[in-house]
Order: sequence, then C-alpha cells, then structure tokens
Amino acid sequence: MSEHYNRLSPAEAERLAMLAEEAGEIVQAVGKILRHGYESFHPSDPTTPNRVLLSNEVGDLSAVYTMMLANGDLPSIQEDEVTASLASKLRCTHHQRAECER
Repeated sequence: MSEHYNRLSPAEAERLAMLAEEAGEIVQAVGKILRHGYESFHPSDPTTPNRVLLSNEVGDLSAVYTMMLANGDLPSIQEDEVTASLASKLRCTHHQRAECER
C-alpha cells in the first residue's frame, strides 16, 4: 500500500482531529456566551454556567496541545513569541488595555 499523500501517521491524524474538535467546541461555547452571556447555562444543567463550560473546553484544547508537543507535532512556543503576538493583537483591539499603542 502506498503512503498517504499527506504523510501523516494515523496517530498524527488523530491528534489533529482531536485538536480540530476541541477548537470547534471552543467556538461553539463562545457563540453561546455572545448570545446568552457568561453566567447563562444550558437548561439541562443549571449548575454549570457558560463561563465554566468555556474554561473546560479551553482546558481540553490545552490537553491536546500538550499531547501534540509531547509527540513532536508542534514546536514549543517561547515566552517572547507569546508576548510579541499578544502585543500585536492588542494593537488591533478596541476595548483591551488602554495603555496599548494604536
């Protein structure tokens, strides 16, 4: 059998699928918060507000990211790269940290 055109191992493909799934769940949780607010909840679980559900999904994505780092799928991110990325993003925001340069 020939190698798959994307050259991903089954394990790599599975981790990417897991990452995509978790990212989609974050998007869904954010959409619910934008529509209903952080403190709203699903009617079947009034004890868990949307804020907690979003935090859980971010944690799940973080777990997959950690798994991908451990398997060499992604390079680790250096703190200075995070700082530079954040500074760049903040320059394009309207309501974040007033001391940011525009």
